[in-house]
Amino acid sequence: MPDIVLSTRGLTKHYGGVHALVDADFEIRKGEHIAIVGDNGAGKSTFVRQITGVEQPTSGSIIFEDQEVSFQSPLDARRAGIETVFQNLALADDLDVPANIFLGREEVYFNLGPFSFLNEKKMLRMAEEGLTRTAVKIPNLHNTIGNMSGGQRQCVAISRSATFASKLIIMDEPTAALGVQETTQVENIIRTLKDQGVPLILISHNLRQVLNLVDRIVVFRRGRIAGTLDAKSTNGNEIVSMITGLETGVHENASYI
Repeated sequence: MPDIVLSTRGLTKHYGGVHALVDADFEIRKGEHIAIVGDNGAGKSTFVRQITGVEQPTSGSIIFEDQEVSFQSPLDARRAGIETVFQNLALADDLDVPANIFLGREEVYFNLGPFSFLNEKKMLRMAEEGLTRTAVKIPNLHNTIGNMSGGQRQCVAISRSATFASKLIIMDEPTAALGVQETTQVENIIRTLKDQGVPLILISHNLRQVLNLVDRIVVFRRGRIAGTLDAKSTNGNEIVSMITGLETGVHENASYI
């Protein structure tokens, strides 16, 4: 269908005899925000690593913008228009905001390899535009990342994604290590992206956050997609039941894959 941005069919990942992801059928549409939830080891991160090129799936297919793709690296996914904010943020503490936003994608006057000259004015202007787009306020863009709070660092990482992602943003636990005020700021950025029609996949353990921010909730359990819930018509108890398997009577003390 033309409004589907990304979908997977039978996506599977085995690590030796461990089936970390099995037959994952998933889709996200233009402008849609989807949360991926599940217990630790349920397959959430494995799924994201397959669709972003961090790892290669054992079997199954990934369709992005009506074309089957096989990203060999996160750089391939980024070039296609998929940006991911991982938990470790991948920021350089000794660099300022524009340098971090353009890390690995520096703008230059002339591309002469090691003798290229950075176009710092252009990077500053585009960094300001990206921050404005996500309503992020950083008092001094020339301050190094290492001197910023956790919330500011997270906002810079998200703004970097919003600066370049024209098609899909993926966020992996973006508020896990943040305080209440900083969490609110990140959630407001997510709402801004929603208003702008940017599709987003959110991995989160925070059910309040999930219920308030997304359209649909995809529950992973033991490496499989256990089901999909409408955020407006479900509740925390139903989500937890699906995560644990209690709704199907699956409550033995087996460890999650």
